[in-house]
Amino acid sequence: MPPTGGVVISLIPMLFVSVAVGTAAAILAWRQRPEPGATPLVVLLLGQSWWSVCIIFRLRAPTVSSKLLWADLAWIGVVTIPVAWLLFSLEYTGHDEYIHLRSVIALSAVPLVTILLVVTAQYHNLLYVRPGGVGPNGVMIVHHGGVWYRVITGYTYLLGGTGMLAVLELLTSDAATFRSQGVALLVGLLAPWLTNALFLTDFFMHTGIDPTPISFSISGVAYLSAISRYRLFGTNPAPKVRARQLIFDRMQAGAIVVDTNDHIVDTNDSCEDIFGMDEQDILGAPAAEIVPGYDRLPCEGALSGHLTINDETGEHPYDVTVTPISNVRGKSIGRVITFHDISRHLRQQQRLEVLNRILRHNIRTETNIIHGYVDRFADDEDAQTVKRRALRIEEMGRKGREAIQLFNGGREGHDSRPLSALLQQCLDSARREYPEVTFECDSLDDDVTVARSLGTVLSNVVENAVEHNTSDDPHVWVRVREADQRVHISVVDNGPGIDTYELNVLEDGSETALKHGSGLGLWIAKWGTEIAGGNISFSENNPTGSVVTVDVPILSRDGDRD
Repeated sequence: MPPTGGVVISLIPMLFVSVAVGTAAAILAWRQRPEPGATPLVVLLLGQSWWSVCIIFRLRAPTVSSKLLWADLAWIGVVTIPVAWLLFSLEYTGHDEYIHLRSVIALSAVPLVTILLVVTAQYHNLLYVRPGGVGPNGVMIVHHGGVWYRVITGYTYLLGGTGMLAVLELLTSDAATFRSQGVALLVGLLAPWLTNALFLTDFFMHTGIDPTPISFSISGVAYLSAISRYRLFGTNPAPKVRARQLIFDRMQAGAIVVDTNDHIVDTNDSCEDIFGMDEQDILGAPAAEIVPGYDRLPCEGALSGHLTINDETGEHPYDVTVTPISNVRGKSIGRVITFHDISRHLRQQQRLEVLNRILRHNIRTETNIIHGYVDRFADDEDAQTVKRRALRIEEMGRKGREAIQLFNGGREGHDSRPLSALLQQCLDSARREYPEVTFECDSLDDDVTVARSLGTVLSNVVENAVEHNTSDDPHVWVRVREADQRVHISVVDNGPGIDTYELNVLEDGSETALKHGSGLGLWIAKWGTEIAGGNISFSENNPTGSVVTVDVPILSRDGDRD
């Protein structure tokens, strides 16, 4: 049934609405450049608006030739929309690795051929079997599409569906904002898509006009909501996707992903360097053919010992960790295997062991010889000075060994110890060595455990409080309190306090030739606290003395393990 004049009149205001809404959304998107997806969305919205404008002019055109002209011009918007939609969805969701000049040219090939066929339509029937006529009320009716009409229709739906798959990822995001954005974008796509599908199946009354541009008003509102209400370009998922790819691909440790059949399904750049193979040679291969000693690897956790892998430069030892991958139902679907090169660590450990032996034996031997010769040949003030200096050298050697042991313990992880036991051991040792000093300590529950390195910290802090205490009645108080799963231990003394110069060196974090501390005790306290995951601070006691406060996390409680 031919359309009435009322139908034509009612179409024009609806088309104006779609143009206005689409243009407003395009302006907002244009202002968001160069945010990911902003430029393709502008092109998409302008394509929709152009299609609507062409239909308006087509309806109002006075002659058949002018109506045909506007019908042909509308194809520019028709073929632009699907390409722009796919580029937007890929760029916005972080899959921009597929977007480059060659891919854009390839995607544009079918639209460009379509435009060429529109221009040359009078010479062939590829686009239309019959180009159409003008029915009552001046509406041009397109009767039948040709072969290429079906091609461009299928191509449009192919690009739309591909872009929709990328946007569907947003619906499964943990962030509510991304889920809302995904819903708005899908509404923006599906409204014209479904309208066009119904038109192609002759669902609507035969008017000769594709009503798809009318539904652009719905998609325009959806895009406006996505931009303004759901912060389409203010909160963007693209960095999240790219960051995860970069973390995996660019991390220093090598990593491979294997499926349940022990075939490699993914690898990162570092792993290609480790095995000296290209990605295409690794992917799909059995892991046992790529990874030496693959049968030694555990199903989960760290490999006992290390794995040696040979390359052109020699042998390299690696720490290997296996992490299972499960689906949403908890079923195992594969594993991630990471390889961390420990060559530098082993070399450093060897150096520390050599240094430890030198500090343990050589320095002690040399200082003992100095003592013997000084006692043998002299007993004046100069000789005593030499002896004190020799004892100080021996003490520095002992502190050096203590620091090495602290670092070795730190690499082994946070081995926990009851805080009460560490404090008791520290104070018992201090009372034996300094019987003239009065020690007081707060009572503490036995169930609080902290990092083992805290014992070394407490010993050095208490020792520092005692050694430099020149008071006639030296006192050391140990105060302990708990707050927010952390324990605060303050060592208070009534001595002269810590020299400001020493504290400045610690605060700077390094020593120079012109600025250095007098010993290793406070450095060991600082390093040990950091290894324990805590902080150390210094303040003055009133009226004299210093307050050293160590703040570390509580690793566990005995009651929590029951």
